[in-house]
Amino acid sequence: MSNQRIDRRAFLGRSVLAGGTVAATLAAPHVARAQGQTTTWRVQTSWPGGIGLQTFKEWCASIKEKTGGELEFTPFGANDVVGDFQLFDAVKNGVLEAVNPFTIYAQGIIPAAVFLTSYPLGLRNPHEFDTFYYGLGGLEIARELYAAQGMYFVGPIQHDANLIHSKVPIRSIDDFRDRKMRLPGGMVAEVFQALGAKTTVLPGSEIFPALEKGTIDVADYTGPAVNYALGFSQVTKYISMGPPGFMSLYQPVDLMDLTVGINAWNALPDEMKQFVEMETHAYSDMHHAAIQKANQEAWKKFADDGTEVTRLTQDDVALMTEVAVPIWFNWANKDKNAARIFQIQLDYMQSGSLGYVEPDLLEGLELTNL
Repeated sequence: MSNQRIDRRAFLGRSVLAGGTVAATLAAPHVARAQGQTTTWRVQTSWPGGIGLQTFKEWCASIKEKTGGELEFTPFGANDVVGDFQLFDAVKNGVLEAVNPFTIYAQGIIPAAVFLTSYPLGLRNPHEFDTFYYGLGGLEIARELYAAQGMYFVGPIQHDANLIHSKVPIRSIDDFRDRKMRLPGGMVAEVFQALGAKTTVLPGSEIFPALEKGTIDVADYTGPAVNYALGFSQVTKYISMGPPGFMSLYQPVDLMDLTVGINAWNALPDEMKQFVEMETHAYSDMHHAAIQKANQEAWKKFADDGTEVTRLTQDDVALMTEVAVPIWFNWANKDKNAARIFQIQLDYMQSGSLGYVEPDLLEGLELTNL
């Protein structure tokens, strides 16, 4: 291996480990090769506004300097190029080189994707999903499934819990009955349907007008900072949360990711692929922390606007878990890859590390598609 390659790999590693901007002073041969040869990726996120979109744009703006001009990300917000539910077609067809979606949106083309992100009462903390991806084989499985669709799954990106905003108070899970509720579909929708809610699927950019018009009276979306920036306090009066320490009863973790079209990915040299993978992992931590910081300011803004926070109880957690577990198995049994992923997570949830799933909850349930 040449000294040039060694120097380049060291640069790429330092740029991520430092977590900040690295001056574009590379070895002269690298600079000469990069001049006039910038690879530009158009990258659209699912964030329609707020701290999520701001953080995404700041990250994209840092890539060119970190790579000495070799790679550049041109950022687009939600709906700037295509609609949220057309992101994967756009990246497969080359309209966009990469996308930063909510991972749940992939369930339409990859059924197992329902287990590649948060689902009701499943893994409940960000580090648990990081353990799944980076310690228990989840990343390798995700890349295998995305490759079959002509895409490369670079890595998960943590952001926040999902909150429930409503026009009426939600003081127990019984209060969801007959409510018109926006949800992202999948298992989340089925759990609330089992509780009596009338659910509809909408992308994040359409939630505010739907609440304003009364098309829905309850909506789940992301955390307080983003939701405040989107104006939710103007069209709802209540936020429903789990018990203290449980910011969201049903989805205390939610994931985005960076997905790249396979042709754009394969066009990168190996060292640059390594950079993008490590940079995405570092960005996940920065993105999550930036949003949590903004949340602390947003809570006061909601209070000043007169929003009331209601909390469900540990009894509600237990009841919703009983509703959720059979739904987990139903979804896992729809697809052999879903079953493969879920088995890893179920073993983890039953382990001494977590203990979320007691044996009595599994009576009569089995995975039939392994």
